This record gives sequence, structure tokens and C-alpha cells, in this order.
Amino acid sequence: MKKVLVILLLFLIPLNVLGEEDTFDTARSSIIVDLNSGRVLYENNADEERLIASITKIMTCIIAIEEGNLNKEVKAGEEILKMYGTSIYLELNEKMKLIDLLYGLMLRSGNDASVVIAKVVAGSEDEFVKMMNEKAKEIGMTNTTFSNPHGLDEETKNYSTARDMAKLSRYAYKNETYRKIIGTEEYRVQTDSKSYLWYNRMKLLGDYKYCTGGKNGYTPSAGKTLVTTHKKDDLEITIVTLDDNDEYNNHERLAEYAFDNYSNYEILDKNDFDLIVDDSKYYIKKSFSYPLSESEKDNVSVLASIDDNINAGKVGNVKISLNNKVLEKVPIYKNAKKKKENFFTKLFS
Repeated sequence: MKKVLVILLLFLIPLNVLGEEDTFDTARSSIIVDLNSGRVLYENNADEERLIASITKIMTCIIAIEEGNLNKEVKAGEEILKMYGTSIYLELNEKMKLIDLLYGLMLRSGNDASVVIAKVVAGSEDEFVKMMNEKAKEIGMTNTTFSNPHGLDEETKNYSTARDMAKLSRYAYKNETYRKIIGTEEYRVQTDSKSYLWYNRMKLLGDYKYCTGGKNGYTPSAGKTLVTTHKKDDLEITIVTLDDNDEYNNHERLAEYAFDNYSNYEILDKNDFDLIVDDSKYYIKKSFSYPLSESEKDNVSVLASIDDNINAGKVGNVKISLNNKVLEKVPIYKNAKKKKENFFTKLFS
């Protein structure tokens, strides 16, 4: 059995330019999270449970995308009659495709759309709420309770935290359909009753050049809530604020703070990983990047460990650490065939 430890030297090149800028956070609770790695770049009372208002609809949307038939035409039933607040103004028995309802849900925050979606996906609002809470547990939202699919809080209440909502934002953002919906500024729909033209109520989209989408919310009890996503160069982040009277300016400030103080570094590149020991070549199947501040980049260590007791397959891992804390272990694999020897290699052997 042969064991090999290889310390890899790092020459980290930032994928975007760093700077320094203080942030002024006006929210009662807030968090900035890197969308790719999940690293928390900033937090403020991130684990305090609060009412979340219409950012609830992020969960409603992703469940409908995953569980519903998006091209199915559905009928608005009597469930819409009890709805109030923001609406897309569905008429009783009006037919609309599920995908169009999701645009109305996210762009116009349609409470009427939310209950139609819940009924068509789960059969009833109560069953849909069960799905919401099950999904929350699945993705690690440990301090979240959903009681309805819309976020109104006069009769039933939805509670969560900034950290949990960032987990939900990261999860949903992996879905291409979800990204397309929240990044849409204008959407047209024609039904059997009338035509619609919707503009996105989330004002930061289009106003702030790095914003890629999001969902806003408000009730008198919850205050203003907001979840956004942003991308600059190779750094992608999500920001959550709860109970914030200056939510749009605050998200822009928080985004600028993240972009000025962190860069995304590619620490391992699967296409540029050349590790050869005793004529055996090793490789990795996935790259690894991580957001780092300027002061942190020299404190990253990479250690490759090989236990070469089999001929092929996984034989070790690359351990990436920051300040002696392990960030990731990337599996190492061994090529089935040894590196071919040429004439000079054989001669000098």
C-alpha cells in the first residue's frame, strides 16, 4: 500500500477586482450569501424569526415548477374570492396556463395566483402548505414555518429568518425556469377572458445593473421584505433583508459591499489538474472556487492525499482549507492506464 501527500502551491488569481467600502445596513435582519459556495459574506440578526410577507412566494414558485405541469391550462375557482392585497385580478372560471400564473405570482405578487397554484399542484391549499414545510426541511430551513402560499399574515402567518430565506434563494436559483421568471421585467399573457401586461414590481431589477432578479414583500406586520440575486464578473450572491424601510437602496449598498470586498477565486480547475506520481496520473472531476477577501487569499492551503491501493477509481482527495478550517474535500481519481513510457524514459530507468 502506497500513501502519498502532496502539498499544492496556489497562485490565486481573482476573477473580479477587490475594493473596500463600508456598508450601512438599515434592515432588522439581513444576510449576504455566495450563491455557489454558500459562504456567508455578511450577516445581521440572520437567525431571528420574523414574518416574511410575499417573499413566501419564492417557495410557492419553486414547488410549482418542480411538481406541476407548467403547460397545463388551469381554471380559477372560488378560492380567488377570499384573496385581497396584491392581485393579478383573475376572474372566476378564467383559464390560464400554470407557467403564466407563476409569472403573475412573482412579477405582480398575485395573491389570487398563489391559491390557484396551490390547488392545482396539491389539490388544496392545506396540502400545498404541507409540501412547503416538507421542502423547507429538505433544504435545511430549520427556523421556518409556512401556513399559506402567499404571505398574508392577518389570519395565518409565515415565519422565517434571513439565513433560511437565503438557503431557499440558493436552492431555487439553481432552477433555470425560476431564474428566467425572476429575471423578467415585462410579461404578456392572453387568456380566454382578457389580455395582461405585467411589469416586475421588484424595482431593483433594471435599476441596478448587477441585479439578476428577486422578490419583494410587504405587510404592515412584517414590514418590507426583499430577496435579490446579483452577479458581477464571476461572483454571484443572494441578499435577504427583513423589516427594512429602505430595502432597495440597502440591497444595492450590500451588493456593492460584497463586490468591493470579495472576489471569486478558482482554487482547483479540473481541466488543469496535473498530478503524476510514479508514472501514474491522477485527476479530479469537479473544479472548486470560493469567495475570498484580499487578506484571506494567502491563508488558503491545499493538500492532496493519495492512498494508491487500487488500480482505478477514487483513491484520495484534495483538502482545501482556509485558516485551518476545511472548506471542501474534492475526490481524486486514478487513470486506469499508466502513463505511456517513451524510449528515453525506459533508457534512464
